[in-house]
Amino acid sequence: MEIPRYGSGALADVVPSLLASLDVPGMTDVIGVPAARRVCLLLIDGLGWELLRAHADTAPFLASLSGKPITAGFPSSTATSIAALGTGLPTGEHGVVGYTFETNSLLLNALGWNHHGAPHHTDLRPTAVPEEVQPRPTIFDRATAAGVAVRVVAPYQQEGSGLSRAALRGAPFQGVFAMGDLVSATLDALRSADRVFCYAYHADLDALGHFYGPGTEPWLLQLSFIDHVAASIAARLPTDALLAVVADHGMVTLTEEDTVDYDTEPLLQAGVRLLGGEPRVRHVYTEPGATDDVLAAWQQVLGDRAWLLRRDEAIALGLFGPSVATHVYPRIGNLVVAARGTAAVVRTTVEARLSGFIGQHGSLTSAEQLVPLLLTS
Repeated sequence: MEIPRYGSGALADVVPSLLASLDVPGMTDVIGVPAARRVCLLLIDGLGWELLRAHADTAPFLASLSGKPITAGFPSSTATSIAALGTGLPTGEHGVVGYTFETNSLLLNALGWNHHGAPHHTDLRPTAVPEEVQPRPTIFDRATAAGVAVRVVAPYQQEGSGLSRAALRGAPFQGVFAMGDLVSATLDALRSADRVFCYAYHADLDALGHFYGPGTEPWLLQLSFIDHVAASIAARLPTDALLAVVADHGMVTLTEEDTVDYDTEPLLQAGVRLLGGEPRVRHVYTEPGATDDVLAAWQQVLGDRAWLLRRDEAIALGLFGPSVATHVYPRIGNLVVAARGTAAVVRTTVEARLSGFIGQHGSLTSAEQLVPLLLTS
């Protein structure tokens, strides 16, 4: 079990450390960042530390950078990690506790900001207002108030999304369509003022990892392309600029014999009110008084294929950070189930597309938790 190192080496520490290099008041550098006037943070979705090490020959530029592994945070999932970067807070404070979680008596999908499991797409932005689901000021707000020009460069369809509003508000959004304008828009942002922080995001490596599996030929080709993107940004940086590269999580390849289908296993369903999370990490919301029986049933079915923790046990272990805010506490399942090895709890009926992914993430293994923090010298 790789416990996130909040406060000394987790994604929530990255942007505060980078902003400390820009002399933003109240920011502390805990990861060792050189001083700069312009900083670009490039987030490569799905590039775990172990994957980068295993395929360094495919990404020679990234592999050449000064770097070390840090922890993603828990769950090791995109929405949670982006919220950690955008707020500078651990999961228990920003409250995006997974890919899906209960809020306002509904199961919120934090990437689509829709009612997860509903037969039709239901936009929850009007009712689960992103600024209320995640009410803390973003770290971009704080940097802007300190006179830093903050910019977000990300796929155009993410502009105004629920997650962008919850985690990345406080900065102008530049939507991009492909890798070419990702590089161009990032460089334009870095040239836009004397003190700049630019957050840039690339999603496609993660997508190919889900569909084909990490380390496959399509994934490796995409890794080589994003390596060229990072090298292109670095080669064109202003002289007083720094490029930092991170990922939001790693990834594992599932094995069929370790996969359990919740939708066809009555023992797992008994006493469960809602099932959140994703295949590698589940929030199990139980009926009143049923938690003990549900825990026993899940232990019987899963055995040693998962860590099974009661909500308070998971909090006491520090999985969600040093503290959990009052409004965040009920979003955590009565049981937290984190897969070990290559196991998963899928839902082939309710989550048919998600359940079909070969590559998955979210849990506490080193393959999922450890992500690179790379800096240009």
